[in-house]
Amino acid sequence: MPGTEKNSNHFICPSTRKFFQESRTNPNHSFGDFIHGYIYGRWIYLYIGVAKGHHPLTKILGPFFNFFKLLFPKPKIDSQNSTPGNNAKITFADGYHAKVLPLEKASKLITVNKPINMPDLEQVIPYKRARDIILENPDHIAVLKCPCRAAHEKPCQPEDVCLAICEPFASFIVEHHPDKARWVTQQEAVAIVEAEEDRGHVHHAFFKDAMLDRFYAICNCCSCCCGAINAHKNGTPMLASSGYVSEVNHDLCIGCGICSDFCQFDAIRMIDGLSNVDFEKCMGCGVCESKCEQEAIILKRDPAKGEPLDICALQNETRTD
Repeated sequence: MPGTEKNSNHFICPSTRKFFQESRTNPNHSFGDFIHGYIYGRWIYLYIGVAKGHHPLTKILGPFFNFFKLLFPKPKIDSQNSTPGNNAKITFADGYHAKVLPLEKASKLITVNKPINMPDLEQVIPYKRARDIILENPDHIAVLKCPCRAAHEKPCQPEDVCLAICEPFASFIVEHHPDKARWVTQQEAVAIVEAEEDRGHVHHAFFKDAMLDRFYAICNCCSCCCGAINAHKNGTPMLASSGYVSEVNHDLCIGCGICSDFCQFDAIRMIDGLSNVDFEKCMGCGVCESKCEQEAIILKRDPAKGEPLDICALQNETRTD
């Protein structure tokens, strides 16, 4: 396990220096991105609380964040990463988002046992920035108290369900939030994900432009607390489908409605006493499949929903290129 030194009162920790060094080596990561990333990681509970409008300082800090955006505007989209006629600035949804993961894919990503360098996964992460998977010290995993749940007066329990993956992110979280984060093994991280699956919550691999343009965390989300799910449901496309869609076998369905009750995306409706999946809303998380005791629901691969984030398959593709 990594060292246990805790520096919550320090503005500059070893992980801060590491974060800055990696930021400087990334040609697409500006100084504004570094400042944004530092603020996000250092004061993540304040950041998320303000973003969700639940923090008492929202009215004060909201204008400050808007000023920051003006001070450090997003760069124009690189010509290699833009579609014809699309030369607008990068939007919020292009720089902060998540990929939905079924349990199996989330577990594989957590248990990677060697460093990974997979840049620009355009087919898997369909956004203009933050689509790299670069795992340095992949066994360095920290669990932290969920900032989205912490922002609620009566949050879902337990709260320690967010996983910061690899360096410099895991160390940054532990060093700056020792009262809310701790080191866990890969096996403990898988157990956390499995327990959240049992609760009917959705696994997301999070990517953020300010976090070195790459994957940095797996969060286990519920629609009542999760800012990303709520933003997505309200029209801000922050989430990418898993690449799968749920399919109901009506010969096996008994119309119990459990799948509909657990669906975090409101993608299942009961029609004529049977479950029916709204293709557009379904994100392929697999929660409904795991909750169906009749085994009437399966996750079906659908190319129209994009490519899955299957770390093993991606590793094989990299080796054969």
